[in-house]
Amino acid sequence: MFIQAVVLCCTGFFTVIYCDAQQALLLNYDHPAKNWNEALPLGNGRLGAMVFGGVDRDRLQLNEETVWAGEPGNNIPSHVYDSIVQIRKLLFMKRYKAAQDMSNRVFPRNAPSNSNYGMPYQPVGDLFIKYKNLGHYQNYHRALNISDATAQSTFEVSGVHYKREVIASFADNVIIIRLTADKKGALNCELLMESPQLQHKVSTTEKTLVLKGHSGNVDNKKGKVRFTAIVKPVLEGGTLESTDSSLNIQNADAVTVYISIGTNFNNYHDISADPNQRAADYLQRADVKPYKQALAEHKRIYHKYFDRIDFQLETPDTAKAMTDARVKNFDAHYDPSLVALYFQFGRYLLISSSQPGGQPANLQGIWNDKIAPPWDSKYTININTEMNYWPAEVTDLPEMAAPLFSMIKDLSVTGRQSARKMYHARGWNAHHNTDLWRITGPVDGGFYGMWPMGGAWLSTHLWQHFLYSGDTGFLKKNYRILKGAALYFVDALQQEPDHHYLVVAPSMSPEHQYMSGVGLSAGTTMDNQLVFDVFSQVIAASRFLNQDKLFADTLKTLIKRLPPMQVGQYGQLQEWLQDWDKQHDTHRHISHLYGLFPSNQISPYEHPALFAAAKKTLISRGDVSTGWSMGWKVNWWARMKDGNHSWKLILDQLRPAPEVNKGEGGGTYPNLFDAHPPFQIDGNFGCTSGIAEMLLQSQDGALEILPALPDQWQKGSIKGLMGRGGFKVDIEWSKGQVTRLKIQSAIGGNCRLRLPAGLRLRGKEALFEVPANSSNPNPYYKTAAIKKPLISEKAKARELTIPAIPPTKCYDFKTIKGGVYVFYAVENS
Repeated sequence: MFIQAVVLCCTGFFTVIYCDAQQALLLNYDHPAKNWNEALPLGNGRLGAMVFGGVDRDRLQLNEETVWAGEPGNNIPSHVYDSIVQIRKLLFMKRYKAAQDMSNRVFPRNAPSNSNYGMPYQPVGDLFIKYKNLGHYQNYHRALNISDATAQSTFEVSGVHYKREVIASFADNVIIIRLTADKKGALNCELLMESPQLQHKVSTTEKTLVLKGHSGNVDNKKGKVRFTAIVKPVLEGGTLESTDSSLNIQNADAVTVYISIGTNFNNYHDISADPNQRAADYLQRADVKPYKQALAEHKRIYHKYFDRIDFQLETPDTAKAMTDARVKNFDAHYDPSLVALYFQFGRYLLISSSQPGGQPANLQGIWNDKIAPPWDSKYTININTEMNYWPAEVTDLPEMAAPLFSMIKDLSVTGRQSARKMYHARGWNAHHNTDLWRITGPVDGGFYGMWPMGGAWLSTHLWQHFLYSGDTGFLKKNYRILKGAALYFVDALQQEPDHHYLVVAPSMSPEHQYMSGVGLSAGTTMDNQLVFDVFSQVIAASRFLNQDKLFADTLKTLIKRLPPMQVGQYGQLQEWLQDWDKQHDTHRHISHLYGLFPSNQISPYEHPALFAAAKKTLISRGDVSTGWSMGWKVNWWARMKDGNHSWKLILDQLRPAPEVNKGEGGGTYPNLFDAHPPFQIDGNFGCTSGIAEMLLQSQDGALEILPALPDQWQKGSIKGLMGRGGFKVDIEWSKGQVTRLKIQSAIGGNCRLRLPAGLRLRGKEALFEVPANSSNPNPYYKTAAIKKPLISEKAKARELTIPAIPPTKCYDFKTIKGGVYVFYAVENS
């Protein structure tokens, strides 16, 4: 059922169609994929497939999450502690170039034969389905249904209607292809497999097609991940014949094709499994089910996750266009429903690439067709891996973060080696990259690689999961990891000579430089913010668990000696301890705004001077950048309470990506993948997170409702967003104002709402206005007790203007565990 309304816009009248969610959550195309960036992604966490939807020749490009180059082992350089001590001395003597030059010599970027800079994630291969006796086709349609996690293509040839449906089954751990036609005996095709791996072999049995191979050699590591892929077609009617390297299907009525893949990987230090047996076991359990049953079970599991959020924005008639055309015309046509689709597509990708018990989503999630992918498709932990998981808590997909938590646990073990051998420190750390083998040493040499903060940032995800869930069992289980991250800094922090602050040295502001060829530094702003968070979360965890008070007291002493944030000569938030920022610097990394998002150290209500400096920095850096950077900026501008600027970033993101697969132009490919370029999945996840931040925030002492709603989203609803403290929130709004608010409390406790000053809500529970400067008694809503910022004497008064934000008021009401609370807007008389 469709309900239509006529809306007046600047160019005249157009029709807005409010349609059901099922109809809205489709990626639609009227032609097969011409390239990989038009193919459609399917995944069940372990297996990934890019489905091209060709008519005469279809292609499924296949991945398995543990097929990485190399073999077990860390990458810790030997005998470097003395050099690190010397680099520290050079930094504190202000001999910055000498420090950088020494770092480059000690940690060369061009890997010698005895080094490794991390292993690439690699593909398994491709299944090709070549069809026979098909002439000219018409009425072609290809779609990805992200509400059901199914891909489908349909077309007509000589009056016969053909349909192909593909799933990466969450229930059966295989990929299933269903081929049908409305004429008996119309299916004639050949199944073939290929692989870009140097070491592979294709063979057949009477009923199966088998691809075996192993991953590649890189740097000083041999490729020791072995894989087996088995393709088994089950025919309804017709005949099946095999050649040495293919299977031929003739005159079938319907065909169900199962693709099973197994590897020898058990964990980062054990690759003793039998890939043949694994693949056979998956297949044996799957191919006994009727397809309808397999499809129903797959959908049931997927719906359990995906259906937790419903997001509706106005849907104009232009939304009926094909998805690639919607992206192409997005900046010229009013189409907010594409934003809702893009938001849900990010959730779809997270569910599809990160399942409990498996590996975390890497730089490309689980989808990669190259032996040597861009940036090795590793885990880049100076932003990208963390960004992948920003939507997990707020969009109610906490289970999808389980693989990340497992990797953090692994790194807390391997990271002891880098902490001890490189820095003579206890605890654990990691640098800016890791991989399947959980390396923790420097990657990419003495410039990019000398950033020892990756473990610190990752550990904050454990703490945020606790703040959202209130699960003290989870906190107790992971306390050792949090403590180990803090213990590293207890030993590794250095006293700098000018102010006697405790700082991280050597380090850098990720991938940036303050003079030509020099980025190595001490006490960068992001490092200080991260150490503050690591210490703060352990102090708070000690209080929640009522344990380890002596260690918490040590951290309370040390945290007072961290540098404060600083406002520089241009009114900007300083990126370094010294005022080295350049005006109009458009570098893609704005790492020192970590304190604004994802952290909560920069607040318009608590720290207006820092809030003003953050805005100055954002404006100076500009909008258009790499895809992931623009995704982060959506979140930052949402935290700035500027929904219109977040919307502008979304407009920039949802524009066609350039065909050239390099540069920093951002954009979106026809299949809605984010472009760096080339494809990186973090931009998808970052933008999904940013849209959630525009609608709900909970980091600053309250649940803030519609904190950054753009003018263009006059009417809409979001159901199922999560706030810290276990609050599930449904919001409906019209004319830019909340009309209905529903809050479900999973664990009980005080609920503080921050609402627009003119909004009045009424429900069964009374809302009590909160006095100014009253702290929230809910322990999950503690604000960051940061130091007073330092402001440069060079900063002119006009550079320090505090940005105006819409006035708000806070209201409290008490909740009980499992309670549901509904409020409606009250009309002003």
